[in-house]
Amino acid sequence: MKKGIHPENYRLVAFKDMSNDDVFITKSTAETKETIEVEGTEYPLVKLEISRTSHPYYTGKSKLVDTAGRIDKFKNKYAKFKK
Repeated sequence: MKKGIHPENYRLVAFKDMSNDDVFITKSTAETKETIEVEGTEYPLVKLEISRTSHPYYTGKSKLVDTAGRIDKFKNKYAKFKK
């Protein structure tokens, strides 16, 4: 392995899936200002929109996410063609 090309500031970091509140701890160099306490220990916190515990590929469940009402906009736009 080459010297001097890998980060040296690895530390334990808590990653929190905001869609289902799952928290997991792993080593990371991710910078963050927030912290969270897990089992009596305080860790830096990185918030995630989706992780292995909520992604449909890993869970095997389909989940419809309608951000900004896109489905409603589509239905309203093409409602005039419906007979």
